[in-house]
Amino acid sequence: MNALAAAQSLEAIAATLDRVVLGKSREVRLALCCLLCRGHLLIEDLPGLGKTTLAQALARVTGLDMQRLQFTSDLLPADVLGVSVFDPREASFRFHPGPIFHGLVLADEINRATPKTQSALLEAMEEGQVTVEGETRALPDPFFVIATQNPQDQAGTFALPESQLDRFLMRLSLGYPDFRAERDILRGLAGRTRLDDLSVLLDGESLRHWQAKVATIHVSDRVLDYVQSLGRASREHPELAWGLSTRGLLALVQAARGWALLAGRDHVLPEDVQAVWVPVAGHRLSSGHREEGEALAAHLLGRVPVAA
Repeated sequence: MNALAAAQSLEAIAATLDRVVLGKSREVRLALCCLLCRGHLLIEDLPGLGKTTLAQALARVTGLDMQRLQFTSDLLPADVLGVSVFDPREASFRFHPGPIFHGLVLADEINRATPKTQSALLEAMEEGQVTVEGETRALPDPFFVIATQNPQDQAGTFALPESQLDRFLMRLSLGYPDFRAERDILRGLAGRTRLDDLSVLLDGESLRHWQAKVATIHVSDRVLDYVQSLGRASREHPELAWGLSTRGLLALVQAARGWALLAGRDHVLPEDVQAVWVPVAGHRLSSGHREEGEALAAHLLGRVPVAA
């Protein structure tokens, strides 16, 4: 299937999600892009704005086996990864997998858990595997983490460290719906009430196909010049303690490839880089408030011209 046919198929999936998460077309497509890129997604918002609904809708249309894990201050790493329990009948220990062993893991309110428990996700998100009690176990393929977090100034939250933030390809905020979308939600025309109407539109084999397709999207030297210019500007900016790492630039290129595929192209344009720049770079430039990171990213984007 060519890029245009792929875009039509993927657009049908995005349009279906739009009927559940109203008025957030761009955010829905960024989330879908994140999944296609084999990345992970962090959604920061106030409670009650549709974070969990978006995750559940994505799981429904992709057929991914979803497990929701509520992060709390007393959650332990073993509650995420699993634990070996002694079986007296067999006189041996048997490993009981934790909720991480699912295709889509919703880490709800991840910043309410302690840093020790947050770090249990690091290996899983980076390498698609976990090491428990000295044994390495592979995770499902595809494997997608959607984590939600409340704003840092809310009570009972622990800030995610930079190493954890860097594991997320994108950070998004859904924000409040507009008047018309909110009215439809109040009427029961969208939101969780519509989840049961969803069916699988993209099975595991097809999803793996599109994920592999992302890597084939061509990136020209001109686009790479633009990407590196953005990275250099972030490293030289006097208000930034640190700039975008090489891994951050790799994430930007991968996200731009996914956005190009959604647009039906087999090559990346500078506009694709611009479309994903803020959600990819914002949380990597500032570990503080989301608005601060996004403002810094937007400022840099305005300062760096596209290479001629």
